[in-house]
Amino acid sequence: MTSEVLSIEKPGEVCLVEEKLPGVPDGGFLARTVYSGISAGTELTFVKGTNPYLSATWDPALGLFSEGEPSVSYPVRGIGYMQVGRVVETRTRAVREGALVAMAYGHRTAYVADPMTDRFVELPGDLDPMLGIYVAHMGPICANGLLHAAHDLHGPAVRQLGDGVQGRRVVVVGAGVVGLLTASFAISGGAAEVVVVDETPARLEIAAALGAGTLTAGDDPAVTLKQRWRHAPGDRGADVVFQCRGQARALALGLRLLRPQGTLVDLAFYTQGADEVRLGEEFHHNGLALRCAQIGRVPRGLAHAWDRERLSYETIALLRKCGGRLREHVITDVVAFSDGPRFLTDLAARRLQSVQAVLRHDVQDEGG
Repeated sequence: MTSEVLSIEKPGEVCLVEEKLPGVPDGGFLARTVYSGISAGTELTFVKGTNPYLSATWDPALGLFSEGEPSVSYPVRGIGYMQVGRVVETRTRAVREGALVAMAYGHRTAYVADPMTDRFVELPGDLDPMLGIYVAHMGPICANGLLHAAHDLHGPAVRQLGDGVQGRRVVVVGAGVVGLLTASFAISGGAAEVVVVDETPARLEIAAALGAGTLTAGDDPAVTLKQRWRHAPGDRGADVVFQCRGQARALALGLRLLRPQGTLVDLAFYTQGADEVRLGEEFHHNGLALRCAQIGRVPRGLAHAWDRERLSYETIALLRKCGGRLREHVITDVVAFSDGPRFLTDLAARRLQSVQAVLRHDVQDEGG
């Protein structure tokens, strides 16, 4: 029994390799991939060779990168964290044969899972299976951003995911997948107004289709919004900003958009320097707060009530509410799994543009 696995052999070179699968152990199950979503931001850093794990040693105990042997070397195989698989063999009561499950096992056509170590979420029957790519990991990433905003406002008294945005003016910087899902969570959470800022008109059109207001990054939206959003004399701007684009200029813009003593929740992945983030300007003079929200951690004091499972089910609730619009506007490319290597290399080389691409795996892709 084998699986085809996406492999980045070196910068700019991607292919599929055959991987022998172990037998299904007692308590385990075999999932055959149906859909595998591409995270263009993270995955392309491996295709381009810019991921920090490729050039430095990561010490998980100290939480530090340092000079030394890279923690990851080529070939890089099985990247990706947005998989939907169908259970085709099971030796556990934890999941039934035929079930669709959301997991994060990387771009491969099949996977042998152990419920004791592998996290999975069974998808409800009323959910579009393709939207299941967001349930295990990507949706919780964005929901965790909302949770950080709620904790910033209410501390351990957070009760609902939207507690940090309800009735507030919200800006989302970046109209990629993370930004668009985060904006959708904020709208669903009852924000008074959600404005998405980006440099690309086509992506702003998607944000508008999802129900958000939009502004072009190049037109100094900080002036526009601070003229519009007045809280008190000398107090103008967004209550909270979600920064979802891995560019220093986007972070600098996000800080400019905030009202005094406002908070920027950062969900971006930066692989370059940050010379444009001038901390002596708005950050200093307006007393701003910058919080990094990554899925590896929920805010302090909330881990018991707000674990990854709850964030996945918050994602399912969002997809039930506005999945049709997300499916229509955010998922822009669906390609055969066998075309994955070409698609990734074309994305990295900027020969293609995509918001959310999904690799579809059919039985006939294997010749069966």
